[in-house]
Amino acid sequence: MAGLSFDAARREVRRGKITAVYYLTGSEDVLKDEMVAAIVDAAIDPSSRDFNLDVRSAADLDGETLNALIETPPLLAARRVVVIRGLEQWRSNAKVWDVLRRYLKQPSPTTVLVLVHGATHGDDPGIVAAAIHIVLEPLSGDELRAWAAAKAQAAGLTLEPAALVHLLHAVGEDLAQLASEIAKLAGALGGDRAVTVEQVAAFVGVRHGETLQDWVGAVLERDVVRAARLVDIVLPQAGVNGVRMLTALGTELVGLRLAVALAGQGVSGPRLRQAVFQELRAARPPGIRDWADRASTWAASAVRWTGVELDRAIEAAFVADLALKSTTVSDERGILRGLVLSLCPQDAAA
Repeated sequence: MAGLSFDAARREVRRGKITAVYYLTGSEDVLKDEMVAAIVDAAIDPSSRDFNLDVRSAADLDGETLNALIETPPLLAARRVVVIRGLEQWRSNAKVWDVLRRYLKQPSPTTVLVLVHGATHGDDPGIVAAAIHIVLEPLSGDELRAWAAAKAQAAGLTLEPAALVHLLHAVGEDLAQLASEIAKLAGALGGDRAVTVEQVAAFVGVRHGETLQDWVGAVLERDVVRAARLVDIVLPQAGVNGVRMLTALGTELVGLRLAVALAGQGVSGPRLRQAVFQELRAARPPGIRDWADRASTWAASAVRWTGVELDRAIEAAFVADLALKSTTVSDERGILRGLVLSLCPQDAAA
């Protein structure tokens, strides 16, 4: 059975549905920290945390220490919480696993055990079967927007809807970086008035319409002049380089090729968008999380391209990628501008 998502698990915890063992896996460390905090807040009163909350690294625990830690009763409270981070640090044959597995067969009714596993190792089936399994992966789409809006609200910051969208486009999907930017915005702009797009743009240093997503969108729309201009604006931005720009574009070109192939089978309009969405849901390609959004974008752009043009564009992007990754490359801007110009529609080129 698939594990609970961040939102589903948090709702359960906030309703007071606390269980004996939680198992947190996935690649999003920010959400792991937030999930641990939510469990602690729901399970024990702040006044007793000094006595009834233990947070340990797995690397610091042997079998005897673990046993003492999880079997210790709470002090002047109904429950205590034990958080163990980094389970992947235990060797597969370590005796500490035996202690944990014995405990999982009959966990203490007065202890809430939170086990946090790193993203580089597979989930442990035994723990999955004995615990509430919460899978914490990067957010996208509506989930990302809801998370960022909630984070801003908690920081005392009110963002206009367009300002929130621009913040996500400018900063990207890195939750740690988003949280940092929101905290800075709250300190500088928080107050009774809603923060505008212009204020966010001035603060993060990326103007509206000049993000990496805007550049990719200009290419998909075949607006060569705008796309070439945006190369000079987007490439110098913090956290952006030629390979990242080309990776983002390559993903979109391949997805657009799928939409054009489906359109060639006579699928159009809302049916095309739904067909692309179904293909994404079946394939679950890595790096694409907001399937509905991508399906809408690719279906809308499909009318601007032919299959032959996209095949050439994908090949040109591959060649540009090889050039960008060459140890002798010194002109990322020239490579990207050359790629954009090579994608110019044939009638425009003539």
